[in-house]
Amino acid sequence: MSAAAAVIVDPEDRDFYIRSMDLLEKAGVPFLVGGAYAFARYTGMERHTKDFDLFLRKSDYERAEGAFRAAGYLTELTFAHWLGKAYQEDAFVDLIFSAGNGVSTVDDLWFEHAVRDKVFGVDVGLIPAEEMIWSKGPIMERERFDGADVAHLINAVGDKLDWRRLIDRFGEHWRALFAHLVLYGYIYPSARTKVPPHVIEELTKRLLTETKQGNISEKICYGTLLSRQQYLNDIDERGYKDARLKPLGNLSKDDIKRWTAGIAVDGTK
Repeated sequence: MSAAAAVIVDPEDRDFYIRSMDLLEKAGVPFLVGGAYAFARYTGMERHTKDFDLFLRKSDYERAEGAFRAAGYLTELTFAHWLGKAYQEDAFVDLIFSAGNGVSTVDDLWFEHAVRDKVFGVDVGLIPAEEMIWSKGPIMERERFDGADVAHLINAVGDKLDWRRLIDRFGEHWRALFAHLVLYGYIYPSARTKVPPHVIEELTKRLLTETKQGNISEKICYGTLLSRQQYLNDIDERGYKDARLKPLGNLSKDDIKRWTAGIAVDGTK
């Protein structure tokens, strides 16, 4: 299934999305299409969406924003650590260069392993399935949990994934990946081998090693990487260090403050 075939889009919005890709192309800004369009390409599952996700390197964001402004569109740097937007009335394009938790930053590997396809007749690169899992895996909010997306991706393309790259992408956060893999085998028992045995063996060995080593000395909460709201009590009242905060993570205090303030405005992102 093509990237756009399973996505129902208003014709005016469709034209805006095509112009957006053309603007970036002419501005020389490399980008990849993600969201519902990449998900449809990998899984064949239909999504109804009002936004259009374009992934780019953070170093290219200002040029991208400038291209939209020069064309007369409204733009905003919604969150400086990961997301900007360009608007045409009710439709908008998300310009994404990281994730809300600051972990899955767009880098050269996204482009190196991109999958070529057509979106609305335009030849583009789609974000790789591995990077889609990497960016979706840690989303475990009260109002949004992307675990079903991860499971559907594994079920659809697990036998084609570069598992070594995927494990390396998660890095020190490999337990979040392992949690999804355990759930995957529960969700789809007739397709468990989509996750190779050597992957389970490696992560199980890591788990046993860490368990035998016992607790670490510092009180760190990694829950804030999974949910920007549900672990704030641990940080604010229980003395845990926030794993998002530099040098543990990639976010500044100001990034975290703005991201937390956004809960009341946009609790679904």
